[in-house]
Amino acid sequence: MTRDDFQARTGVSRETLDGFDRWRQILVETSAHTNLVARSSLDHFWERHALDSFQLMPLVSRETRLVADLGAGAGFPGIALALGFRDRGQAARVVMVDSVGKKVAFLHKVIEELGLDAEARPVRVEMLDPSEGFDLVTARAFAPLNKLLGYAEPLLKNGAEGLFFKGRQYRDELTEARKSWTVDPEVIPSQTSDGVILRIKEVERVR
Repeated sequence: MTRDDFQARTGVSRETLDGFDRWRQILVETSAHTNLVARSSLDHFWERHALDSFQLMPLVSRETRLVADLGAGAGFPGIALALGFRDRGQAARVVMVDSVGKKVAFLHKVIEELGLDAEARPVRVEMLDPSEGFDLVTARAFAPLNKLLGYAEPLLKNGAEGLFFKGRQYRDELTEARKSWTVDPEVIPSQTSDGVILRIKEVERVR
């Protein structure tokens, strides 16, 4: 997939497309000395990272104002969402959380250079305060579902909706998670892989 293919699939503006491209360039430059993503995936940025992350946008309510991206890494999907919100004129802020300093430093650079309504916090995800009023919580390649629900539960209980990327083994993760949690996600097929996106609105710990 090329830059133009990505634009054709998403319909983003030329300015937004340039933002994605600059993010890609910074990622390539940084990856020369810092391991942020698998080097082999950089050649497939537009599909493996950009489109994979951006496919969340049609699933996100236009009422969303505050997003928590857990284990944000190189900004998938957090940076993509921030670019998407700006593209559709939505006043939403993305809070990206990662405990790894080099990843947060990278995110700071991208946010500043692209002028995004976003922030990167160098803290553990359990330090997020639900009272901030998050509307949406996301995570991609962060933790097994059982563990992820433990991190996300305080935000979900406070009214946030969860959109979580999972791979082809998601059924196994769901089976394992249901030993500890009562959860009934909407399963949305991924546009870019044989994985899925799990939309979760309610979760209860099994008594």
